[in-house]
Amino acid sequence: MYDFAYEKPTALAAAVASLAGDMDAKALAGGQTFIPVLKQRLNKPTTVVDLAALGLVGITVTADSVTIGAMTTHGEVALSAAVQKAIPALANLASMIGDWQVRHRGTIGGSLANNDPSACYPSAVLALGATIVTDRRSIAADDYFQGMFTTALEQGEIITKVIFPIPQKAAYQKFRNPASRYAMVGVFVAKTAAGVRVAVTGAAQGGVFRHAAFEAALSANFSPDAIAGIATSADDLNSDIHASAEYRAHLIGVMAKRAVAGT
Repeated sequence: MYDFAYEKPTALAAAVASLAGDMDAKALAGGQTFIPVLKQRLNKPTTVVDLAALGLVGITVTADSVTIGAMTTHGEVALSAAVQKAIPALANLASMIGDWQVRHRGTIGGSLANNDPSACYPSAVLALGATIVTDRRSIAADDYFQGMFTTALEQGEIITKVIFPIPQKAAYQKFRNPASRYAMVGVFVAKTAAGVRVAVTGAAQGGVFRHAAFEAALSANFSPDAIAGIATSADDLNSDIHASAEYRAHLIGVMAKRAVAGT
């Protein structure tokens, strides 16, 4: 690793000031991506700002929403009885992230801030139409994700919580890389009063995206048969040693049908 300064502020304003005042300062949440990046010398921050003492943890459930603090771990989401009851698909998604150790260090805010194209949480946020709340504003899911490792966050902006509307039905299906357990393809399907939203992660070069054709078909007929004949284009999908773009295109349909059947 390179040498860097380390700060662990106890107030959100202090953390924001440290990050906003130094373009090369980086925030540390769970560290499941950031620490390996530092070890491989792929990033050279001047200051690491640890967010662990800011108190951005906890889960609150109301009649129509689930709010999760940004520093809440994947393990806490997965094991929360309140989340399991309100949005079981979200708890199930969290239970499939990495392994036990990763789930007890990684955080929802860190995952969304990083926006890895193979991460699971972006699909839930986009499919459920969640709202990402930061220290300065609220960002709709459709406006938040802007491409691989790219979001609407500005310099020094910190996610404080995520608000998920409770859907009528929802499910997540994931085809995992056997080594990393990242999603080679993950599909989150949510049925709401306003219609159906389908988000795909792990498949596209640009990161998570909504599948408009699936959404239209499922809004008219919410069943696996409704999307059985819809092919997904392999254009702009990832192709690597694990799976070709064409294989990922096929998997999107398979995972989507399984998700609908599992709601």
